[in-house]
Amino acid sequence: MATKTDFTDQEWESLQKGVTGAGLLVSLSDRGFFDTFKEAGSLAKHLAQAKQGSSSGLVRELAEMHGTGFGLATSPETVERETLEALRSAKAALESKAPGELDSYRQFVVEIARSVGEAAGGGETAESAAIEKVESALR
Repeated sequence: MATKTDFTDQEWESLQKGVTGAGLLVSLSDRGFFDTFKEAGSLAKHLAQAKQGSSSGLVRELAEMHGTGFGLATSPETVERETLEALRSAKAALESKAPGELDSYRQFVVEIARSVGEAAGGGETAESAAIEKVESALR
């Protein structure tokens, strides 16, 4: 089982930022004031569930994070660029250091993106496109 100590600080940051960034990217794809609260709640709930019940120790450890890795004033374009970069870096780190954890990480991130997308009605086209970008970065 891989843990934080198996990765450099930069790799761990990419793993974390990929997780929260995926949810944030989907949330920002169709912005609505009240939707944002529902989507943030969905992200937090999904992290809490993974922390308690994931079969992957790495996923449980990643789910313990606090913060998103993004500032409040981060533009949607920056969130997209940095999230996709983080996901590609996370994938590369997992392929080289913990290939057995790649599928668990991929599933965790995509589930978060989908959960956020389903949290509020409307915006399906934009949210689907954002989820596709997340999935593509992890292929």
